[in-house]
Amino acid sequence: MTNPTRVTFGQRDASFAEDLKRRVSEYFETRNLSQRANKAMYVKALSILGFTAGVYGLLLSGHFNAWGMLGLAVLMGVAIAGIGFCIGHDGVHGSYSDDAKVNTVVGLAFDLIGANSYMWRITHNVLHHTYTNIQGMDEDLTVSPQLRLSPHSEWKGYHRFQHLYAFVAYSLTTVFWVFAKDYKYFFQKDLGPYKGKKHAGVEWARLLAMKAVYYGWTLVIPWLVLDVTWWQFVVGQLAMHMTAGFILGIVFQLAHVVENAEFPVPDTDGKVEDAWMVHQLRTTANFARKNRLLSWYVGGLNFQVEHHLFPKVCSIHYPALSEIVKATAEEHGLPYIEAKTFRSAVASHYRMLKLLGRPPVVDAVPEQPKPDLAVAA
Repeated sequence: MTNPTRVTFGQRDASFAEDLKRRVSEYFETRNLSQRANKAMYVKALSILGFTAGVYGLLLSGHFNAWGMLGLAVLMGVAIAGIGFCIGHDGVHGSYSDDAKVNTVVGLAFDLIGANSYMWRITHNVLHHTYTNIQGMDEDLTVSPQLRLSPHSEWKGYHRFQHLYAFVAYSLTTVFWVFAKDYKYFFQKDLGPYKGKKHAGVEWARLLAMKAVYYGWTLVIPWLVLDVTWWQFVVGQLAMHMTAGFILGIVFQLAHVVENAEFPVPDTDGKVEDAWMVHQLRTTANFARKNRLLSWYVGGLNFQVEHHLFPKVCSIHYPALSEIVKATAEEHGLPYIEAKTFRSAVASHYRMLKLLGRPPVVDAVPEQPKPDLAVAA
């Protein structure tokens, strides 16, 4: 399959977008609500930051035995994932405030947990959100060569077993991210449709400075303060990373690599017939919309349909918007993909991994008729 260098979207079912935008605008206007973060969102952010600081302080206290320290390392992983979900993600999308400076500061939460927010804006906000599930454009489909997440990705023999090792691979998400992924993307010349991409000197400086801050509070300070052996230190680090990585990895995969989600192929001119918002409906899925505790912790990312349709709207509003989106989609005869529970979403993803791990079925090429040499003569 040849990857497109430019993709555009058509106008098929464009009336859905018009109706949905009008209804969502009416929702906020009639209730006199801001589309940005409200008090509850800031309270949640402060709660998660406070929890993280508390666990970190307990870790550094050294007042716990080996098992207690291991448990605290796991809690640090939970806290780090929470910062990514509930603070950094909304901040980088610019949905916390109408003030760009506030969003920039909030987005630095990503850098604080080791992920470069500038590169995330490119690979996630632009490439993934614009070209969702389009091979060669959506960087989220190429997180690892060991995983085949699209029917249009190259198949390798070991993909047969990806449903068995994928969840372990997700556990290594943050290890790869904070020690390799960002650097890889900074040096990578081509990113989706961007060819020969160059980055400003200030972004290189911020990459190195914030990585140093992250390495400082997660590696240097604990090593200097704690009286542990090197192997205990490594086990603690792995426990933290594997917890955070697994949580982050699985939540994001449940949004697009599930049954019924589509993987559109642009035509030879790089065009997708659907209007962009319809494309998002066909390629994105929700899960466990009624689970309030899960919704709180994952920053509304179980409402990925609403997030992809309105990425500038704060995630605190997604539960209410989901009812509007679902009703509008049904009226227009369009899909609204969702799993009722987290468990059923994971099961769907597992089955999808098995399906994508099978060797692709190549259509047989019909035998071409041999020329009639007598007639040709």
